[in-house]
Parts: sequence; C-alpha cells; structure tokens
Amino acid sequence: MSKTPLPLHVGDISSFARSLGTQLADCGRTPGHVELLNMLARSSGHKNFQHLRASALQAAQPVPARPAPEPVDPARITRLARLFDRDGLLSRWPGKRGMELTCLWVVWSRIPARQVFSEAQLNGLLNTLHSFGDHALLRRGLCDCGLMTRTADGREYRRVELKPSAEALALLERLGR
Repeated sequence: MSKTPLPLHVGDISSFARSLGTQLADCGRTPGHVELLNMLARSSGHKNFQHLRASALQAAQPVPARPAPEPVDPARITRLARLFDRDGLLSRWPGKRGMELTCLWVVWSRIPARQVFSEAQLNGLLNTLHSFGDHALLRRGLCDCGLMTRTADGREYRRVELKPSAEALALLERLGR
C-alpha cells in the first residue's frame, strides 16, 4: 500500500463506530490489513479503500487557474480598424492570416444568430458587409475557420455560436459595435 497520507473525515463518529463494530463482528476473526482498510472506508461512507483513496487524491488536486486574458495590442487593433471604412464595412482583405481571422469575427458578429441561410441569401448578406467585391472569399473563410457551418451540398449555412477572441472584441468595440 502507498505511504500517501489520506485524510479520513466522518460526519458522525457514533455511526462510524457502530458500522465498524458491526463489520468486525461479522468478520468473526481478526481482519487483515487490507480488510481493515476497507472496513474503515465503508464505515466512512465509501465503497472500499480504493474509492476513499481516489476521492481523497481528487480533492487534493489543485483547481486549475483560469487562463489569463489574452493581451490585446492597441497598435494592432488600430491597424485592423484601418481595414474597415467609416460605415464599418470591410474595405480590404488583410494579407496576414491572424488578421484575417479577426476581421472574420467582425463579419461573423453581423450575421444573425440561429438562422439558416441559402448560399444566395448568405452571399447577399456578405455583400452588405464588405466593399471589396469577393463574398466567396468571406464565405469560405467563415466556414474554414469554423465560424459557420454548411451542409455537404452547400445549400444551407448556419452561424456557429462561439465566443470571440479578446482581440476581436476589442476591434468590435473600436468599430462601434
């Protein structure tokens, strides 16, 4: 057996003693080490010693800390905001993949949630959200990044409900949405 110290907590010492006494009397002989450990564990409300041990070790595990929020670079948000015109339309497609994803979050945020679109409907909506004339690029980007789903035949498109990144939220705030 392991030498790891395991705490044994009992809510009621009287019922613990009664249960242990009953188990010892039913045994009819002096129990061995493992049998005694199992009796103690059962008296404290566990199935057996292994269950007690697993519960104690799980309780001793540190609770993982929440990850620190992503730092947002204000200069990058300014560069990203320059890709949009005064009306908030995406006027240029960014050259860097990381910037593309953040811009797609802005487009995603302007697509109505919980609605099914045909390809033509989605194309029409995307044409109102950008001014560089390539709705197919946006449609493919949204699907490839997992921000939208489409059926295998491409007839139905749905927005996937996700939480935007900290950078995307900062850009949305900067654009006034």
